[in-house]
Amino acid sequence: MDFGRLITAMITPLNDKLEIDYEKTNHLIEHLIKTGTDTLVICGTTGEPSTLSKEEKLSLFKFVVDQVRGRCKVIAGTGTNNTKSSIEMTKEAEKLGVDGILLVVPYYNKPSQEGLFQHFKAISNSTDLPIFLYNIPGRTAVNLSLDTIIRLSQINNIISIKEASGDLSKIALILEKAPLGFKVYSGDDSLALPILSIGGHGVISVASHVVGSEMKTMITTFLMGKVKEAADMHRKLIPIFDGLFITTNPAPVKFALEMKGIPVGSVRLPLVPVNNSEAEFITSLFEDFHRKS
Repeated sequence: MDFGRLITAMITPLNDKLEIDYEKTNHLIEHLIKTGTDTLVICGTTGEPSTLSKEEKLSLFKFVVDQVRGRCKVIAGTGTNNTKSSIEMTKEAEKLGVDGILLVVPYYNKPSQEGLFQHFKAISNSTDLPIFLYNIPGRTAVNLSLDTIIRLSQINNIISIKEASGDLSKIALILEKAPLGFKVYSGDDSLALPILSIGGHGVISVASHVVGSEMKTMITTFLMGKVKEAADMHRKLIPIFDGLFITTNPAPVKFALEMKGIPVGSVRLPLVPVNNSEAEFITSLFEDFHRKS
């Protein structure tokens, strides 16, 4: 199954009571498809899964699948630090018609590399869906090792990894050693083009909420062999990529969407909205970007 080059880790729109707002969600889905998103990740880190109940997640999976109607792929974030719970959520998501599963490295309990392997293997055995591993040591306190990734890549339905370790040497070795067809996606917008340049397949993005068209053009330009032009675009996008992490994701990108006239609401505690100085910074960032574009 082809999940495309530009995957958006979609935010979860909320209303004034901080409940999921399905009307806003539908509006956001249409915006993302229109601006080049090939696949949506629902309840990835950017979707605030740690503050959503199981019922809310399943309801959101179903809603997005129904609204998309095959126009793009849908990946459900079902990974937790509890293997049994992850299996249960994965089975439920599969019943709802999602196209794939995103499994984050278990957080907080700091399993060994063998524990990580057995965790992902057990979940893969519970589903026929394609699986994306998600390595983000800055949030999980555990780094999925090269050897463990290569072991996991031998499992038939583990087809890809979202790598957010920032280690380009490791990513190059994954591409060198994994089976043909195993795909690596950048988990950092700022490394999207560098990872493409060493053989990566694409990016699972936050910035594509607000600069999706520009990112899709950059990727397409690179794949056409116009490396200098793609690099020029990449450099212009770097301030946006970095600026959207001025404080904890997804507060900045939610503010940026509101600023662009796409209502998505605020964030749930323990996250808080951007403060005044952060809001001013993000506003000026986009004003400067559009001046130079």
